[in-house]
Amino acid sequence: MHIILSVLGTIVTILWLLHRLAQMGVTLGGLNPFLWNRRRKWKKHHDANPIFKITSPLEATALLITAVVKAEGDMSSEEKAEILSIFEHEFHQSFSEAQGLLVSSSHLLGKGDELRDNLEGVLTPSLDSFSDEQAHSAIELLNRVGSISGRSSEAQRSIIHPATELLTSTIQPKPKWN
Repeated sequence: MHIILSVLGTIVTILWLLHRLAQMGVTLGGLNPFLWNRRRKWKKHHDANPIFKITSPLEATALLITAVVKAEGDMSSEEKAEILSIFEHEFHQSFSEAQGLLVSSSHLLGKGDELRDNLEGVLTPSLDSFSDEQAHSAIELLNRVGSISGRSSEAQRSIIHPATELLTSTIQPKPKWN
């Protein structure tokens, strides 16, 4: 009988301690490996750099244009005016929307190291969304922006050429006879 009482007392004590720990915010659910893995994946996805989540062709092209201009350092007022003109006329945005797109692209780009180091990773989420016309236009705009201040520099070409290769891979060849 005394053994049964000691076992019941131990069980009640353990349950009471678990209840008190739960009141303090410590739960045994944190020891669940499946929950830990799910939380880890979510945190990794949530804390990732947002340039790797861009799915819109317009935003991806705006980011590339800004990266090409800022490859040599800060952009000049001439380059900024040309980019705003491109955003207004090519992307059909109002002046305030074009300014917002430029500011957000500059902010997302930061120093540009992430984009230069992993251009394919940045463009992969949006490549399927590019139409043939958008891809051709993006390539043309990148070359146009690269030659604003004369010939494009080596740093600008290091962004333009890989981006051009990735964008041309999305262009579907048309059959000769349809």
